[in-house]
Amino acid sequence: MAAMYRGRFAPSPTGPLHAGSLVAALASWLDARAHGGAWLVRIEDVDTPRCIPGVDEIILQQLATCGLVSDEPVVWQSRRGALYQRALDRLIDTQRAYACGCSRKDIEAALVAQGLRRERHHAAVYPGTCRPEQGGLQGKPARAWRFAIHERGDVRWTDRRLGLQTQNVATEVGDFVLKRADGLWAYQLAVVVDDAAQGITHVVRGEDLADNTARQILLQRALGLPTPAYLHTPLVRGENGEKLSKQNGARALDLGDPLATLARAARVLGLPAAQVGTVHEALAHWAAHWAA
Repeated sequence: MAAMYRGRFAPSPTGPLHAGSLVAALASWLDARAHGGAWLVRIEDVDTPRCIPGVDEIILQQLATCGLVSDEPVVWQSRRGALYQRALDRLIDTQRAYACGCSRKDIEAALVAQGLRRERHHAAVYPGTCRPEQGGLQGKPARAWRFAIHERGDVRWTDRRLGLQTQNVATEVGDFVLKRADGLWAYQLAVVVDDAAQGITHVVRGEDLADNTARQILLQRALGLPTPAYLHTPLVRGENGEKLSKQNGARALDLGDPLATLARAARVLGLPAAQVGTVHEALAHWAAHWAA
């Protein structure tokens, strides 16, 4: 018997929801309703220095105004550190995580020494300086914990919208951080642990997060956790062609007319206009089309 559908929307409280984040929220809610499943909200506030006090409640209110209410109690990542520590301990025990003493300057210098260059606007591929087989910390104090990538081939997965996706995490990303030098948990570990702990079967999120999927699949495999089905939604772009985001000043949702705001998000998802009078009637109309 197939597991009951469980989806989620997981915003970061670094600013109120904007038009782009509403598209992902609506799509994830519709997908859950179309499958007769549960829709959960998780506040991804693990990066506490970037989070703004009170914005989590603003986001929950924005969602409620749009008729999008979590089917189960909302959870906050900042309260789940013990779960992440247990996962890290397991990875350490199985030699899939190691301590790293490299600063960003160290990483850049190591890449230059190897004749490698970091592409502009791309994160540096970690050269494996502190891997145990390369000598480990060699007297440096531990700054962070990294995932040891043993897989050298491509990670393949099929997105429900984008189709077949491949990424060689070893060569395109390198051993990525699980726990940061400032003691905060990295997004990749937290999201994998939380999705498994909450029994998430389907992840619907913005296309800008698709690049994270291969790393998360490797972590799921290393921890013996199931891999959800993934669907990445179209991005909403500003007048300059760039993705709307809190970082580039995207405006908070105008919810003076929530039905009109939802209708704009529905158009991005290719859904027909809803000739109805209320938010809940419109949501039911779009859910029926999503299921068709």
